[in-house]
Amino acid sequence: MKLIRNLIIISTFSMLIAACTSSSSSTTSTSSKSSSLSSPILKGSGTVNVLYAGSLVTIFENDIAKKFDAASGFSFSGFAGGSSALANQMSSGLKVADVFVSASPAVDNTLMSATGPGKITWYITFASAPLVIAYNPKSKFANQFKTKPWQNVITEPGILLGRTDPQLDPKGVLTVDALDQASRDFHSTAILNITNNQSTVFPEETLIGRLSAGQLDAGFFYSNEAKAANFPTVSLAPLSFSATYTITIPSNANNTNGATSFVQYLLSTTGKSILTNDGLSITTPPKLNGDISTVPKGIANLAK
Repeated sequence: MKLIRNLIIISTFSMLIAACTSSSSSTTSTSSKSSSLSSPILKGSGTVNVLYAGSLVTIFENDIAKKFDAASGFSFSGFAGGSSALANQMSSGLKVADVFVSASPAVDNTLMSATGPGKITWYITFASAPLVIAYNPKSKFANQFKTKPWQNVITEPGILLGRTDPQLDPKGVLTVDALDQASRDFHSTAILNITNNQSTVFPEETLIGRLSAGQLDAGFFYSNEAKAANFPTVSLAPLSFSATYTITIPSNANNTNGATSFVQYLLSTTGKSILTNDGLSITTPPKLNGDISTVPKGIANLAK
């Protein structure tokens, strides 16, 4: 009986070892499968010059840059500004971009029809963000933004309102479009007069700073900008206007491998998670526009 009991114990122990081994193999297999589902990021060295919409400055400089550098081995070098202004500088040869990130497909379409430096042949739409009004919580108009319709508050006497230049920035164009529609919908010439007041126009790069300093009571921003700066916002409902973010690699890029790596990273699971956490709505799947045959192989499979 003792011999039989020992044999049973040995047999049971062997079965436990086999089960643990099987479980371990299964975990390894699952882990490998999970890893294989992640798109690889092209690795290398050198600087990647990224020209991008000023509304993304906090996301790119605080979150994307360091994490991209660590993941790829390349070095992010960014320059922010109004998308239209950046495109003009690219077309004139004043600036050369490895990657261009715009807040409007209309800007990309302009570069696609260009013949000189900075020309692009494709772009990918990857995210969006609604146009909102952000206000300084210390402003004397702050309580009104909480309790009154926004269209009534922005026409209050003495309010200091900021927007960007429609000639240089797509956000400025959306703001003018929104105000024009609001003036019609709400039958308000006072709203329309805001678009004729050039004293409300400021460079995109300085608008958040002016609001923070109390030089403005409120301004028109994309929701992700306001979130990054911790400003309360008011929706423009029932109106709906949004930024549409795109990314591309110009034909005269100096570091094509680094540019490819940056696009891959931004469209990766990690990149999309960062963008989502910073207040952007991800375009799923990313939309590819233009000449598909000219898109780098490492990017073509990331969009449709």
